[in-house]
Amino acid sequence: MKCTFGGVWNGGGGGGQKNMFVASFFFDRAAEAGFVDPAQPVAKVQPLEFEKAAKQACSMKMEQGKSKFPRVEEDNLPYLCLDLVYQYTLLVDGFGLKPSQTITLVKKVKYGEYAVEAAWPLGSAIEAVSSP
Repeated sequence: MKCTFGGVWNGGGGGGQKNMFVASFFFDRAAEAGFVDPAQPVAKVQPLEFEKAAKQACSMKMEQGKSKFPRVEEDNLPYLCLDLVYQYTLLVDGFGLKPSQTITLVKKVKYGEYAVEAAWPLGSAIEAVSSP
């Protein structure tokens, strides 16, 4: 198993990184930052969109942030800059993606006739059932 940092599995790299799917809080923050539609279950973005939103969020005072990012709950607004910087850094420096690489953000995954919320345990479950 390949590792990237601190013994954390990075998905193995290789061809799989060309088709990167990212779930849960990445989708939520992207929707709150305004660069994906929260009504859609899936969105195509580039890591540089997290960087651009982070630069905006980090350069604003709270009152400006409330106006610029109306989807962010007021209690979460102080953390928007941190979260977006972390997400960009994890994608680019942690997982080695290019800032301009297209990735897929997933809020819900179609399973039969249902739309199931995608969260980190889903990736763990897929890995568990895929391993010999």
